[in-house]
Amino acid sequence: MTMIQMQPRSANANPVHPMVGDAMEAVGPQVCDDMTVEVALAVMASARAGHLLVCDQDGLCTGLVTQSRLTAIRDSAAYTDRVRLRDVLGDRGPFTSPMTTMAEAEHAMRYRRLDALPVVDDQGSALGVLALAR
Repeated sequence: MTMIQMQPRSANANPVHPMVGDAMEAVGPQVCDDMTVEVALAVMASARAGHLLVCDQDGLCTGLVTQSRLTAIRDSAAYTDRVRLRDVLGDRGPFTSPMTTMAEAEHAMRYRRLDALPVVDDQGSALGVLALAR
Protein backbone atom coordinates (compact mmCIF):
# COMPACT_ATOMS: atom_id res chain seq x y z
CA MET A 1 0.00 0.00 0.00
CA THR A 2 1.34 3.43 -0.91
CA MET A 3 0.23 6.05 1.60
CA ILE A 4 0.78 9.65 0.60
CA GLN A 5 1.53 11.45 3.84
CA MET A 6 4.66 13.48 4.26
CA GLN A 7 4.48 14.37 7.97
CA PRO A 8 2.25 13.10 10.77
CA ARG A 9 -0.21 15.74 11.92
CA SER A 10 -1.87 16.18 15.28
CA ALA A 11 -5.60 16.61 15.79
CA ASN A 12 -4.88 20.28 16.57
CA ALA A 13 -3.23 21.00 13.21
CA ASN A 14 -2.88 24.60 12.14
CA PRO A 15 -6.09 25.75 10.36
CA VAL A 16 -3.94 27.79 7.96
CA HIS A 17 -2.98 24.45 6.39
CA PRO A 18 -6.24 22.73 5.37
CA MET A 19 -6.28 18.96 5.71
CA VAL A 20 -7.49 16.34 3.25
CA GLY A 21 -10.16 15.24 5.73
CA ASP A 22 -11.77 18.69 5.47
CA ALA A 23 -11.87 18.70 1.65
CA MET A 24 -12.58 15.10 0.66
CA GLU A 25 -15.81 14.07 -1.04
CA ALA A 26 -18.07 11.31 0.26
CA VAL A 27 -16.91 7.78 -0.49
CA GLY A 28 -19.29 7.26 -3.42
CA PRO A 29 -19.71 3.95 -5.24
CA GLN A 30 -17.56 1.08 -3.98
CA VAL A 31 -17.20 -2.26 -5.72
CA CYS A 32 -15.44 -5.52 -4.95
CA ASP A 33 -12.19 -6.32 -6.74
CA ASP A 34 -13.66 -9.54 -8.19
CA MET A 35 -16.05 -7.53 -10.39
CA THR A 36 -15.37 -7.64 -14.13
CA VAL A 37 -14.36 -4.54 -16.04
CA GLU A 38 -17.57 -4.63 -18.08
CA VAL A 39 -19.80 -4.77 -14.98
CA ALA A 40 -17.75 -2.01 -13.32
CA LEU A 41 -18.31 0.22 -16.36
CA ALA A 42 -22.06 -0.46 -16.13
CA VAL A 43 -22.08 0.38 -12.41
CA MET A 44 -20.14 3.57 -13.11
CA ALA A 45 -22.59 4.58 -15.84
CA SER A 46 -25.66 3.91 -13.70
CA ALA A 47 -24.14 5.82 -10.76
CA ARG A 48 -23.08 8.64 -13.10
CA ALA A 49 -19.65 8.49 -11.51
CA GLY A 50 -16.26 9.09 -13.09
CA HIS A 51 -14.53 6.67 -10.73
CA LEU A 52 -15.15 3.72 -8.42
CA LEU A 53 -13.40 2.78 -5.21
CA VAL A 54 -12.33 -0.85 -5.31
CA CYS A 55 -12.33 -2.96 -2.13
CA ASP A 56 -11.16 -6.47 -1.33
CA GLN A 57 -13.22 -9.22 0.32
CA ASP A 58 -12.41 -7.75 3.75
CA GLY A 59 -13.80 -4.33 2.78
CA LEU A 60 -10.40 -2.67 2.64
CA CYS A 61 -9.76 -0.18 -0.13
CA THR A 62 -7.38 -1.55 -2.76
CA GLY A 63 -7.51 1.35 -5.19
CA LEU A 64 -9.54 3.54 -7.47
CA VAL A 65 -10.44 3.03 -11.13
CA THR A 66 -11.61 5.68 -13.55
CA GLN A 67 -13.97 5.38 -16.46
CA SER A 68 -11.26 6.39 -18.92
CA ARG A 69 -8.87 3.72 -17.62
CA LEU A 70 -11.49 0.97 -17.73
CA THR A 71 -12.60 2.00 -21.21
CA ALA A 72 -8.99 1.88 -22.42
CA ILE A 73 -8.59 -1.60 -20.93
CA ARG A 74 -11.84 -2.80 -22.50
CA ASP A 75 -10.80 -1.43 -25.90
CA SER A 76 -7.34 -3.04 -25.80
CA ALA A 77 -6.45 -6.08 -27.90
CA ALA A 78 -5.67 -8.16 -24.79
CA TYR A 79 -9.12 -7.63 -23.22
CA THR A 80 -11.46 -10.54 -22.48
CA ASP A 81 -14.75 -10.49 -20.62
CA ARG A 82 -13.06 -12.35 -17.74
CA VAL A 83 -10.74 -9.48 -16.76
CA ARG A 84 -11.48 -8.49 -13.18
CA LEU A 85 -10.68 -5.25 -11.40
CA ARG A 86 -8.04 -6.95 -9.24
CA ASP A 87 -6.26 -7.89 -12.49
CA VAL A 88 -5.94 -4.26 -13.59
CA LEU A 89 -5.22 -2.59 -10.25
CA GLY A 90 -1.79 -4.05 -9.60
CA ASP A 91 -0.36 -3.03 -6.24
CA ARG A 92 -2.55 -1.39 -3.62
CA GLY A 93 -2.71 2.35 -3.70
CA PRO A 94 -1.83 5.11 -3.87
CA PHE A 95 -3.87 6.46 -0.94
CA THR A 96 -3.79 9.44 1.35
CA SER A 97 -4.67 10.03 4.97
CA PRO A 98 -7.29 12.53 6.15
CA MET A 99 -4.51 14.13 8.21
CA THR A 100 -2.34 14.95 5.16
CA THR A 101 -2.29 18.64 4.29
CA MET A 102 -4.05 19.65 1.11
CA ALA A 103 -0.83 21.14 -0.26
CA GLU A 104 1.00 17.82 0.17
CA ALA A 105 -1.85 15.80 -1.35
CA GLU A 106 -2.28 18.16 -4.32
CA HIS A 107 1.45 18.08 -5.01
CA ALA A 108 1.50 14.27 -4.91
CA MET A 109 -1.56 14.03 -7.16
CA ARG A 110 -0.13 16.38 -9.76
CA TYR A 111 3.24 14.60 -9.65
CA ARG A 112 1.54 11.21 -10.18
CA ARG A 113 -0.98 12.69 -12.63
CA LEU A 114 -3.98 11.54 -10.60
CA ASP A 115 -7.42 13.12 -10.87
CA ALA A 116 -8.72 11.42 -7.73
CA LEU A 117 -7.16 9.80 -4.69
CA PRO A 118 -8.81 7.52 -2.11
CA VAL A 119 -8.67 8.73 1.48
CA VAL A 120 -8.29 5.83 3.92
CA ASP A 121 -8.02 5.39 7.67
CA ASP A 122 -5.16 3.63 9.46
CA GLN A 123 -6.74 0.21 8.82
CA GLY A 124 -7.22 0.81 5.08
CA SER A 125 -10.98 1.44 5.05
CA ALA A 126 -12.17 4.08 2.59
CA LEU A 127 -13.27 7.36 4.16
CA GLY A 128 -13.71 9.41 1.00
CA VAL A 129 -12.10 10.62 -2.20
CA LEU A 130 -9.98 13.68 -2.85
CA ALA A 131 -10.48 15.01 -6.38
CA LEU A 132 -8.53 17.78 -8.06
CA ALA A 133 -10.63 20.71 -9.20
CA ARG A 134 -10.54 21.31 -12.94
